[in-house]
Amino acid sequence: MTTDVDNLENLLQIDIVSDVVCPWCIVGFKQLEQAIEVTGVSAAIKWHPFELNPDMPQEGENLRAHIMRKYGVSAEQSQDTRERLTQLGAGLGFDFRFTDGMQMVNTFKAHQLLHWAGPEGKEHPLKMALFEAYFKDGKDVSDTDTLADIAASVGLDRQEAVRVLQDGRFADVVREEESFWRQNGIEGVPAVIFERRHMISGAQGAENYAAIIKQLVDNEAA
Repeated sequence: MTTDVDNLENLLQIDIVSDVVCPWCIVGFKQLEQAIEVTGVSAAIKWHPFELNPDMPQEGENLRAHIMRKYGVSAEQSQDTRERLTQLGAGLGFDFRFTDGMQMVNTFKAHQLLHWAGPEGKEHPLKMALFEAYFKDGKDVSDTDTLADIAASVGLDRQEAVRVLQDGRFADVVREEESFWRQNGIEGVPAVIFERRHMISGAQGAENYAAIIKQLVDNEAA
């Protein structure tokens, strides 16, 4: 697998629309990663922004309370989902560490940082670091200093990261891209688009992703 989207020749292009506070997004990616490895294809991964909660205030909201309010589930159902995600994550090499104090936060700044990281060749490692920071370390991925630290951890310039977030130079382009995906029918994530033509919604499992990839490769060879 490669994330070098500047050279797409002979690569399977995979666009992923997701949010960094979406647990099913990292589960889906890890399943996709396994499928890519099993099929042996070379793939170019490009991440795209989606905010699960674009109106979330800066102070955020308790994650469990948010899930119960937004989706109408009980505390027991929320706990069952957490346990299922933790088991799924463990099988995929990702460590979910849910706590009662976890907050759902606004992710607009995180998406701006990811947009900046793209031309720097750091979009993918930053995306992975943001998932880990939120789900494993319980960090506030809406906070400028926290985001700058995460950027620095993958080799990006921390001071420039702060400036990017403070001046909002990529705010408009991120909003435009978010609007583009919503206008194209994406209301939930992850959404995985193969070769700009075939969209698959949700975390579909490594076997299903592998079958899709194999069919695309076979069709291309026919």
